[in-house]
Amino acid sequence: MSDKSYLDWPFFEERHRQLQAELERWIVGNVTAHHGDTDGACRDLVARLGKAGWLRYAVGGKDCGGQHDSIDTRAICLLRETLARHDGLADFAFAMQGLGSGALTLHGSPEQRQHYLTKVAAGEAIAAFALSEPGSGSDVAAMECTARADGNDYVLDGEKTWISNGGIADFYVVFARTGEAAGSRGLSAFVVDADAPGFEIAERIEVIAPHPLARLRFTGCRIPRSAMVGTPGQGFKVAMQTLDIFRTSVAAAALGFARRALDEALNRATKRKMFNQTLADFQITQMKLAQMATAIDSSALLTYRAAWLRDQGQTVTREAAMAKMTATESAQQVIDAAVQIWGGLGVVSGHPVEKLYREIRALRIYEGATEVQQLIIARQTLAAYSQSGQ
Repeated sequence: MSDKSYLDWPFFEERHRQLQAELERWIVGNVTAHHGDTDGACRDLVARLGKAGWLRYAVGGKDCGGQHDSIDTRAICLLRETLARHDGLADFAFAMQGLGSGALTLHGSPEQRQHYLTKVAAGEAIAAFALSEPGSGSDVAAMECTARADGNDYVLDGEKTWISNGGIADFYVVFARTGEAAGSRGLSAFVVDADAPGFEIAERIEVIAPHPLARLRFTGCRIPRSAMVGTPGQGFKVAMQTLDIFRTSVAAAALGFARRALDEALNRATKRKMFNQTLADFQITQMKLAQMATAIDSSALLTYRAAWLRDQGQTVTREAAMAKMTATESAQQVIDAAVQIWGGLGVVSGHPVEKLYREIRALRIYEGATEVQQLIIARQTLAAYSQSGQ
């Protein structure tokens, strides 16, 4: 069982500790780590999470099914960390309901919030966030997908790729160029139903840690003007504010993977006999375990600092980037060490640490690769220095 002493840190309130304990109990019997049909398993997990009330935390607004009037970032992070420690797909199913509908939580009209968020919170509709394109991932300003005003409608043309829940989502929050200004100031956000005419799944994408993923194509896709989320030209702001919430939770998911890896490593090290002692008796193993434990606590401190600050109403672009970068990079190292401690068994397909090895790799890329996080941190740090008048 993973160390839970971090729950006593002053970042958390008693309700957070109770929430984590309740989820831990619910997972037993409701989450299994064996997924033959990834799409079917993801749909089932969303339904289960919704029925049990967990997805209410992924939505902001009691008026549309949310647990709170605004998203509790610490709760989101604790839920993701706990789910990830047990099953990567369960974490994915929960997280995408939040990320996919986050723009509606923050900027949706009352009608949009009532229509979509209530279903998301209940697990009755699957959400997706469509930002990346074949030629623009982290460079959002290079987006080429367009939305052209035409009477009472907008007409979308272009492609999106690496879209999680692509192919199973009931609706997509899509970002497109509307042309109010150059670069990032000329983007807008729209909610597009999966059955919208002119919208299709161009390709399903298989990755090393299976989850629903696709390339989307819009060809004269006509949607009503009321489908715009926020105001014209506000799309970049909508996207970045959404990512600021859920980027911290990516760090939490990485923490969950890392904690599970340390548990598996400790189990192996204390039971594996070698040269008349256990693997844990060797100093070199102890050094590795010490590095793993320290990396996890360092990541946790950065993650829950960012979550706590956001819950206090502060902007956390820099802090979220630090948490995401440190937690994902550290988790990769922790999991690699766990594989090494397990030896040959650690690379057997289906072994817990082998699955963790595949799960963690994508987290260092999506929602802003590590290198992008470094740019964000540096720019924010330089800006703060300049404003200080030094």
